[in-house]
Amino acid sequence: MKILVTAFDPFGGEAINPAYEAVKMLEDNIAGASIVKLEIPTVFRKSVQKLEEALEREKPDAVICVGQAGGRSEISVERIAINIDDARIKDNEGNMPEDEVIFQDGPSAYFSNLPIKQMVNSIREHGIPASVSDTAGTFVCNHIMYSLLYLNERKNLGIKGGFIHVPYIPKQTVDKRNTPSMNLEDIIKGIAYAIRTVVEYIE
Repeated sequence: MKILVTAFDPFGGEAINPAYEAVKMLEDNIAGASIVKLEIPTVFRKSVQKLEEALEREKPDAVICVGQAGGRSEISVERIAINIDDARIKDNEGNMPEDEVIFQDGPSAYFSNLPIKQMVNSIREHGIPASVSDTAGTFVCNHIMYSLLYLNERKNLGIKGGFIHVPYIPKQTVDKRNTPSMNLEDIIKGIAYAIRTVVEYIE
């Protein structure tokens, strides 16, 4: 079994992105599954291009995209992605779409086909805060989740896919008073527990 795990590069003026910092530290094999790690740009269309190339190259059984959600205190497993780009800040190439449809021929939304509640339960059982989230936002995180599920449907890829948001790590909040964070070790462990659950679900 092969699982592709993607994460974004830093954006919004941050020097690091905890999503990629965690993903690159994952073990190469988790619960018998081969883990392929991929950094993707925080750029609307370009991120999808890089994801699509990886899907064709790796032919994974499942894909978990990971991103930063500054201000959240838990690992958030996303339930739904909507067919809209509405950026409050520019992406890393200066794009700032407003109320733009991602795919004209796509439905209004896609639901993750990962076992999201079981993933959350597994993370929490190991003492790490986690929850199901009903909004992936309208920035590049939502964009890549929606695009993943769109490509899965339109190309009949037969993969399981979804998105996980992670909080800031402590060093990012030094100058952000009263902003929650989570240590990187717990983020790494949380993602790994989620992956283990996905492997069990697929098997």
